Amino acid sequence: MPNGIEGLDKLMKKYGELAERTVGNNIVKAVGASAKLVQAEAKTLSPKNQGQLRNSIKSMVEHRDDMVVGTVYTNKAYAMYVEMGTGPKGAANHAGISPVVNPSYTMSPWWIHESQIDKEVAEEYHWFYLDTPNGRFYQCTGQPAQPFMYPALKSNEERVTRNISNYLAREIRKVCI
Repeated sequence: MPNGIEGLDKLMKKYGELAERTVGNNIVKAVGASAKLVQAEAKTLSPKNQGQLRNSIKSMVEHRDDMVVGTVYTNKAYAMYVEMGTGPKGAANHAGISPVVNPSYTMSPWWIHESQIDKEVAEEYHWFYLDTPNGRFYQCTGQPAQPFMYPALKSNEERVTRNISNYLAREIRKVCI
């Protein structure tokens, strides 16, 4: 009776090859392609206006320890206010935001000086305003949530998982042949 398992060395070599392939650039490509799916959906769902928010939505992939992480993000500071809504209007209408986020909304109106907003934008919202010696002030009661990031992730969750699983299955088949 032999001392050991026949073919164990060959199997361990195959596992080593699989690890090298999946942790290498190929898994980065699979995660990157999946992040691009979410990015494209977020751009589609984002409010159009002048397109600054939509054009700021990016994706990136990075190695962190033993993980490959795909991130979809925007560098626009106001993006979270669009996603979650603001003020009483946001509190009343925030369907579609992440269920793990519990925003706290300011319930009192606030004033925006004319120097802080384009006149055309203010007029588009038909805000109440006061003209004072210090300029025009627009009263704002917030905006409803216009979620685009969370719905983009949620609607692609199965597709992202399936794409990465399919990639891993292909890599396993390559090594096992």
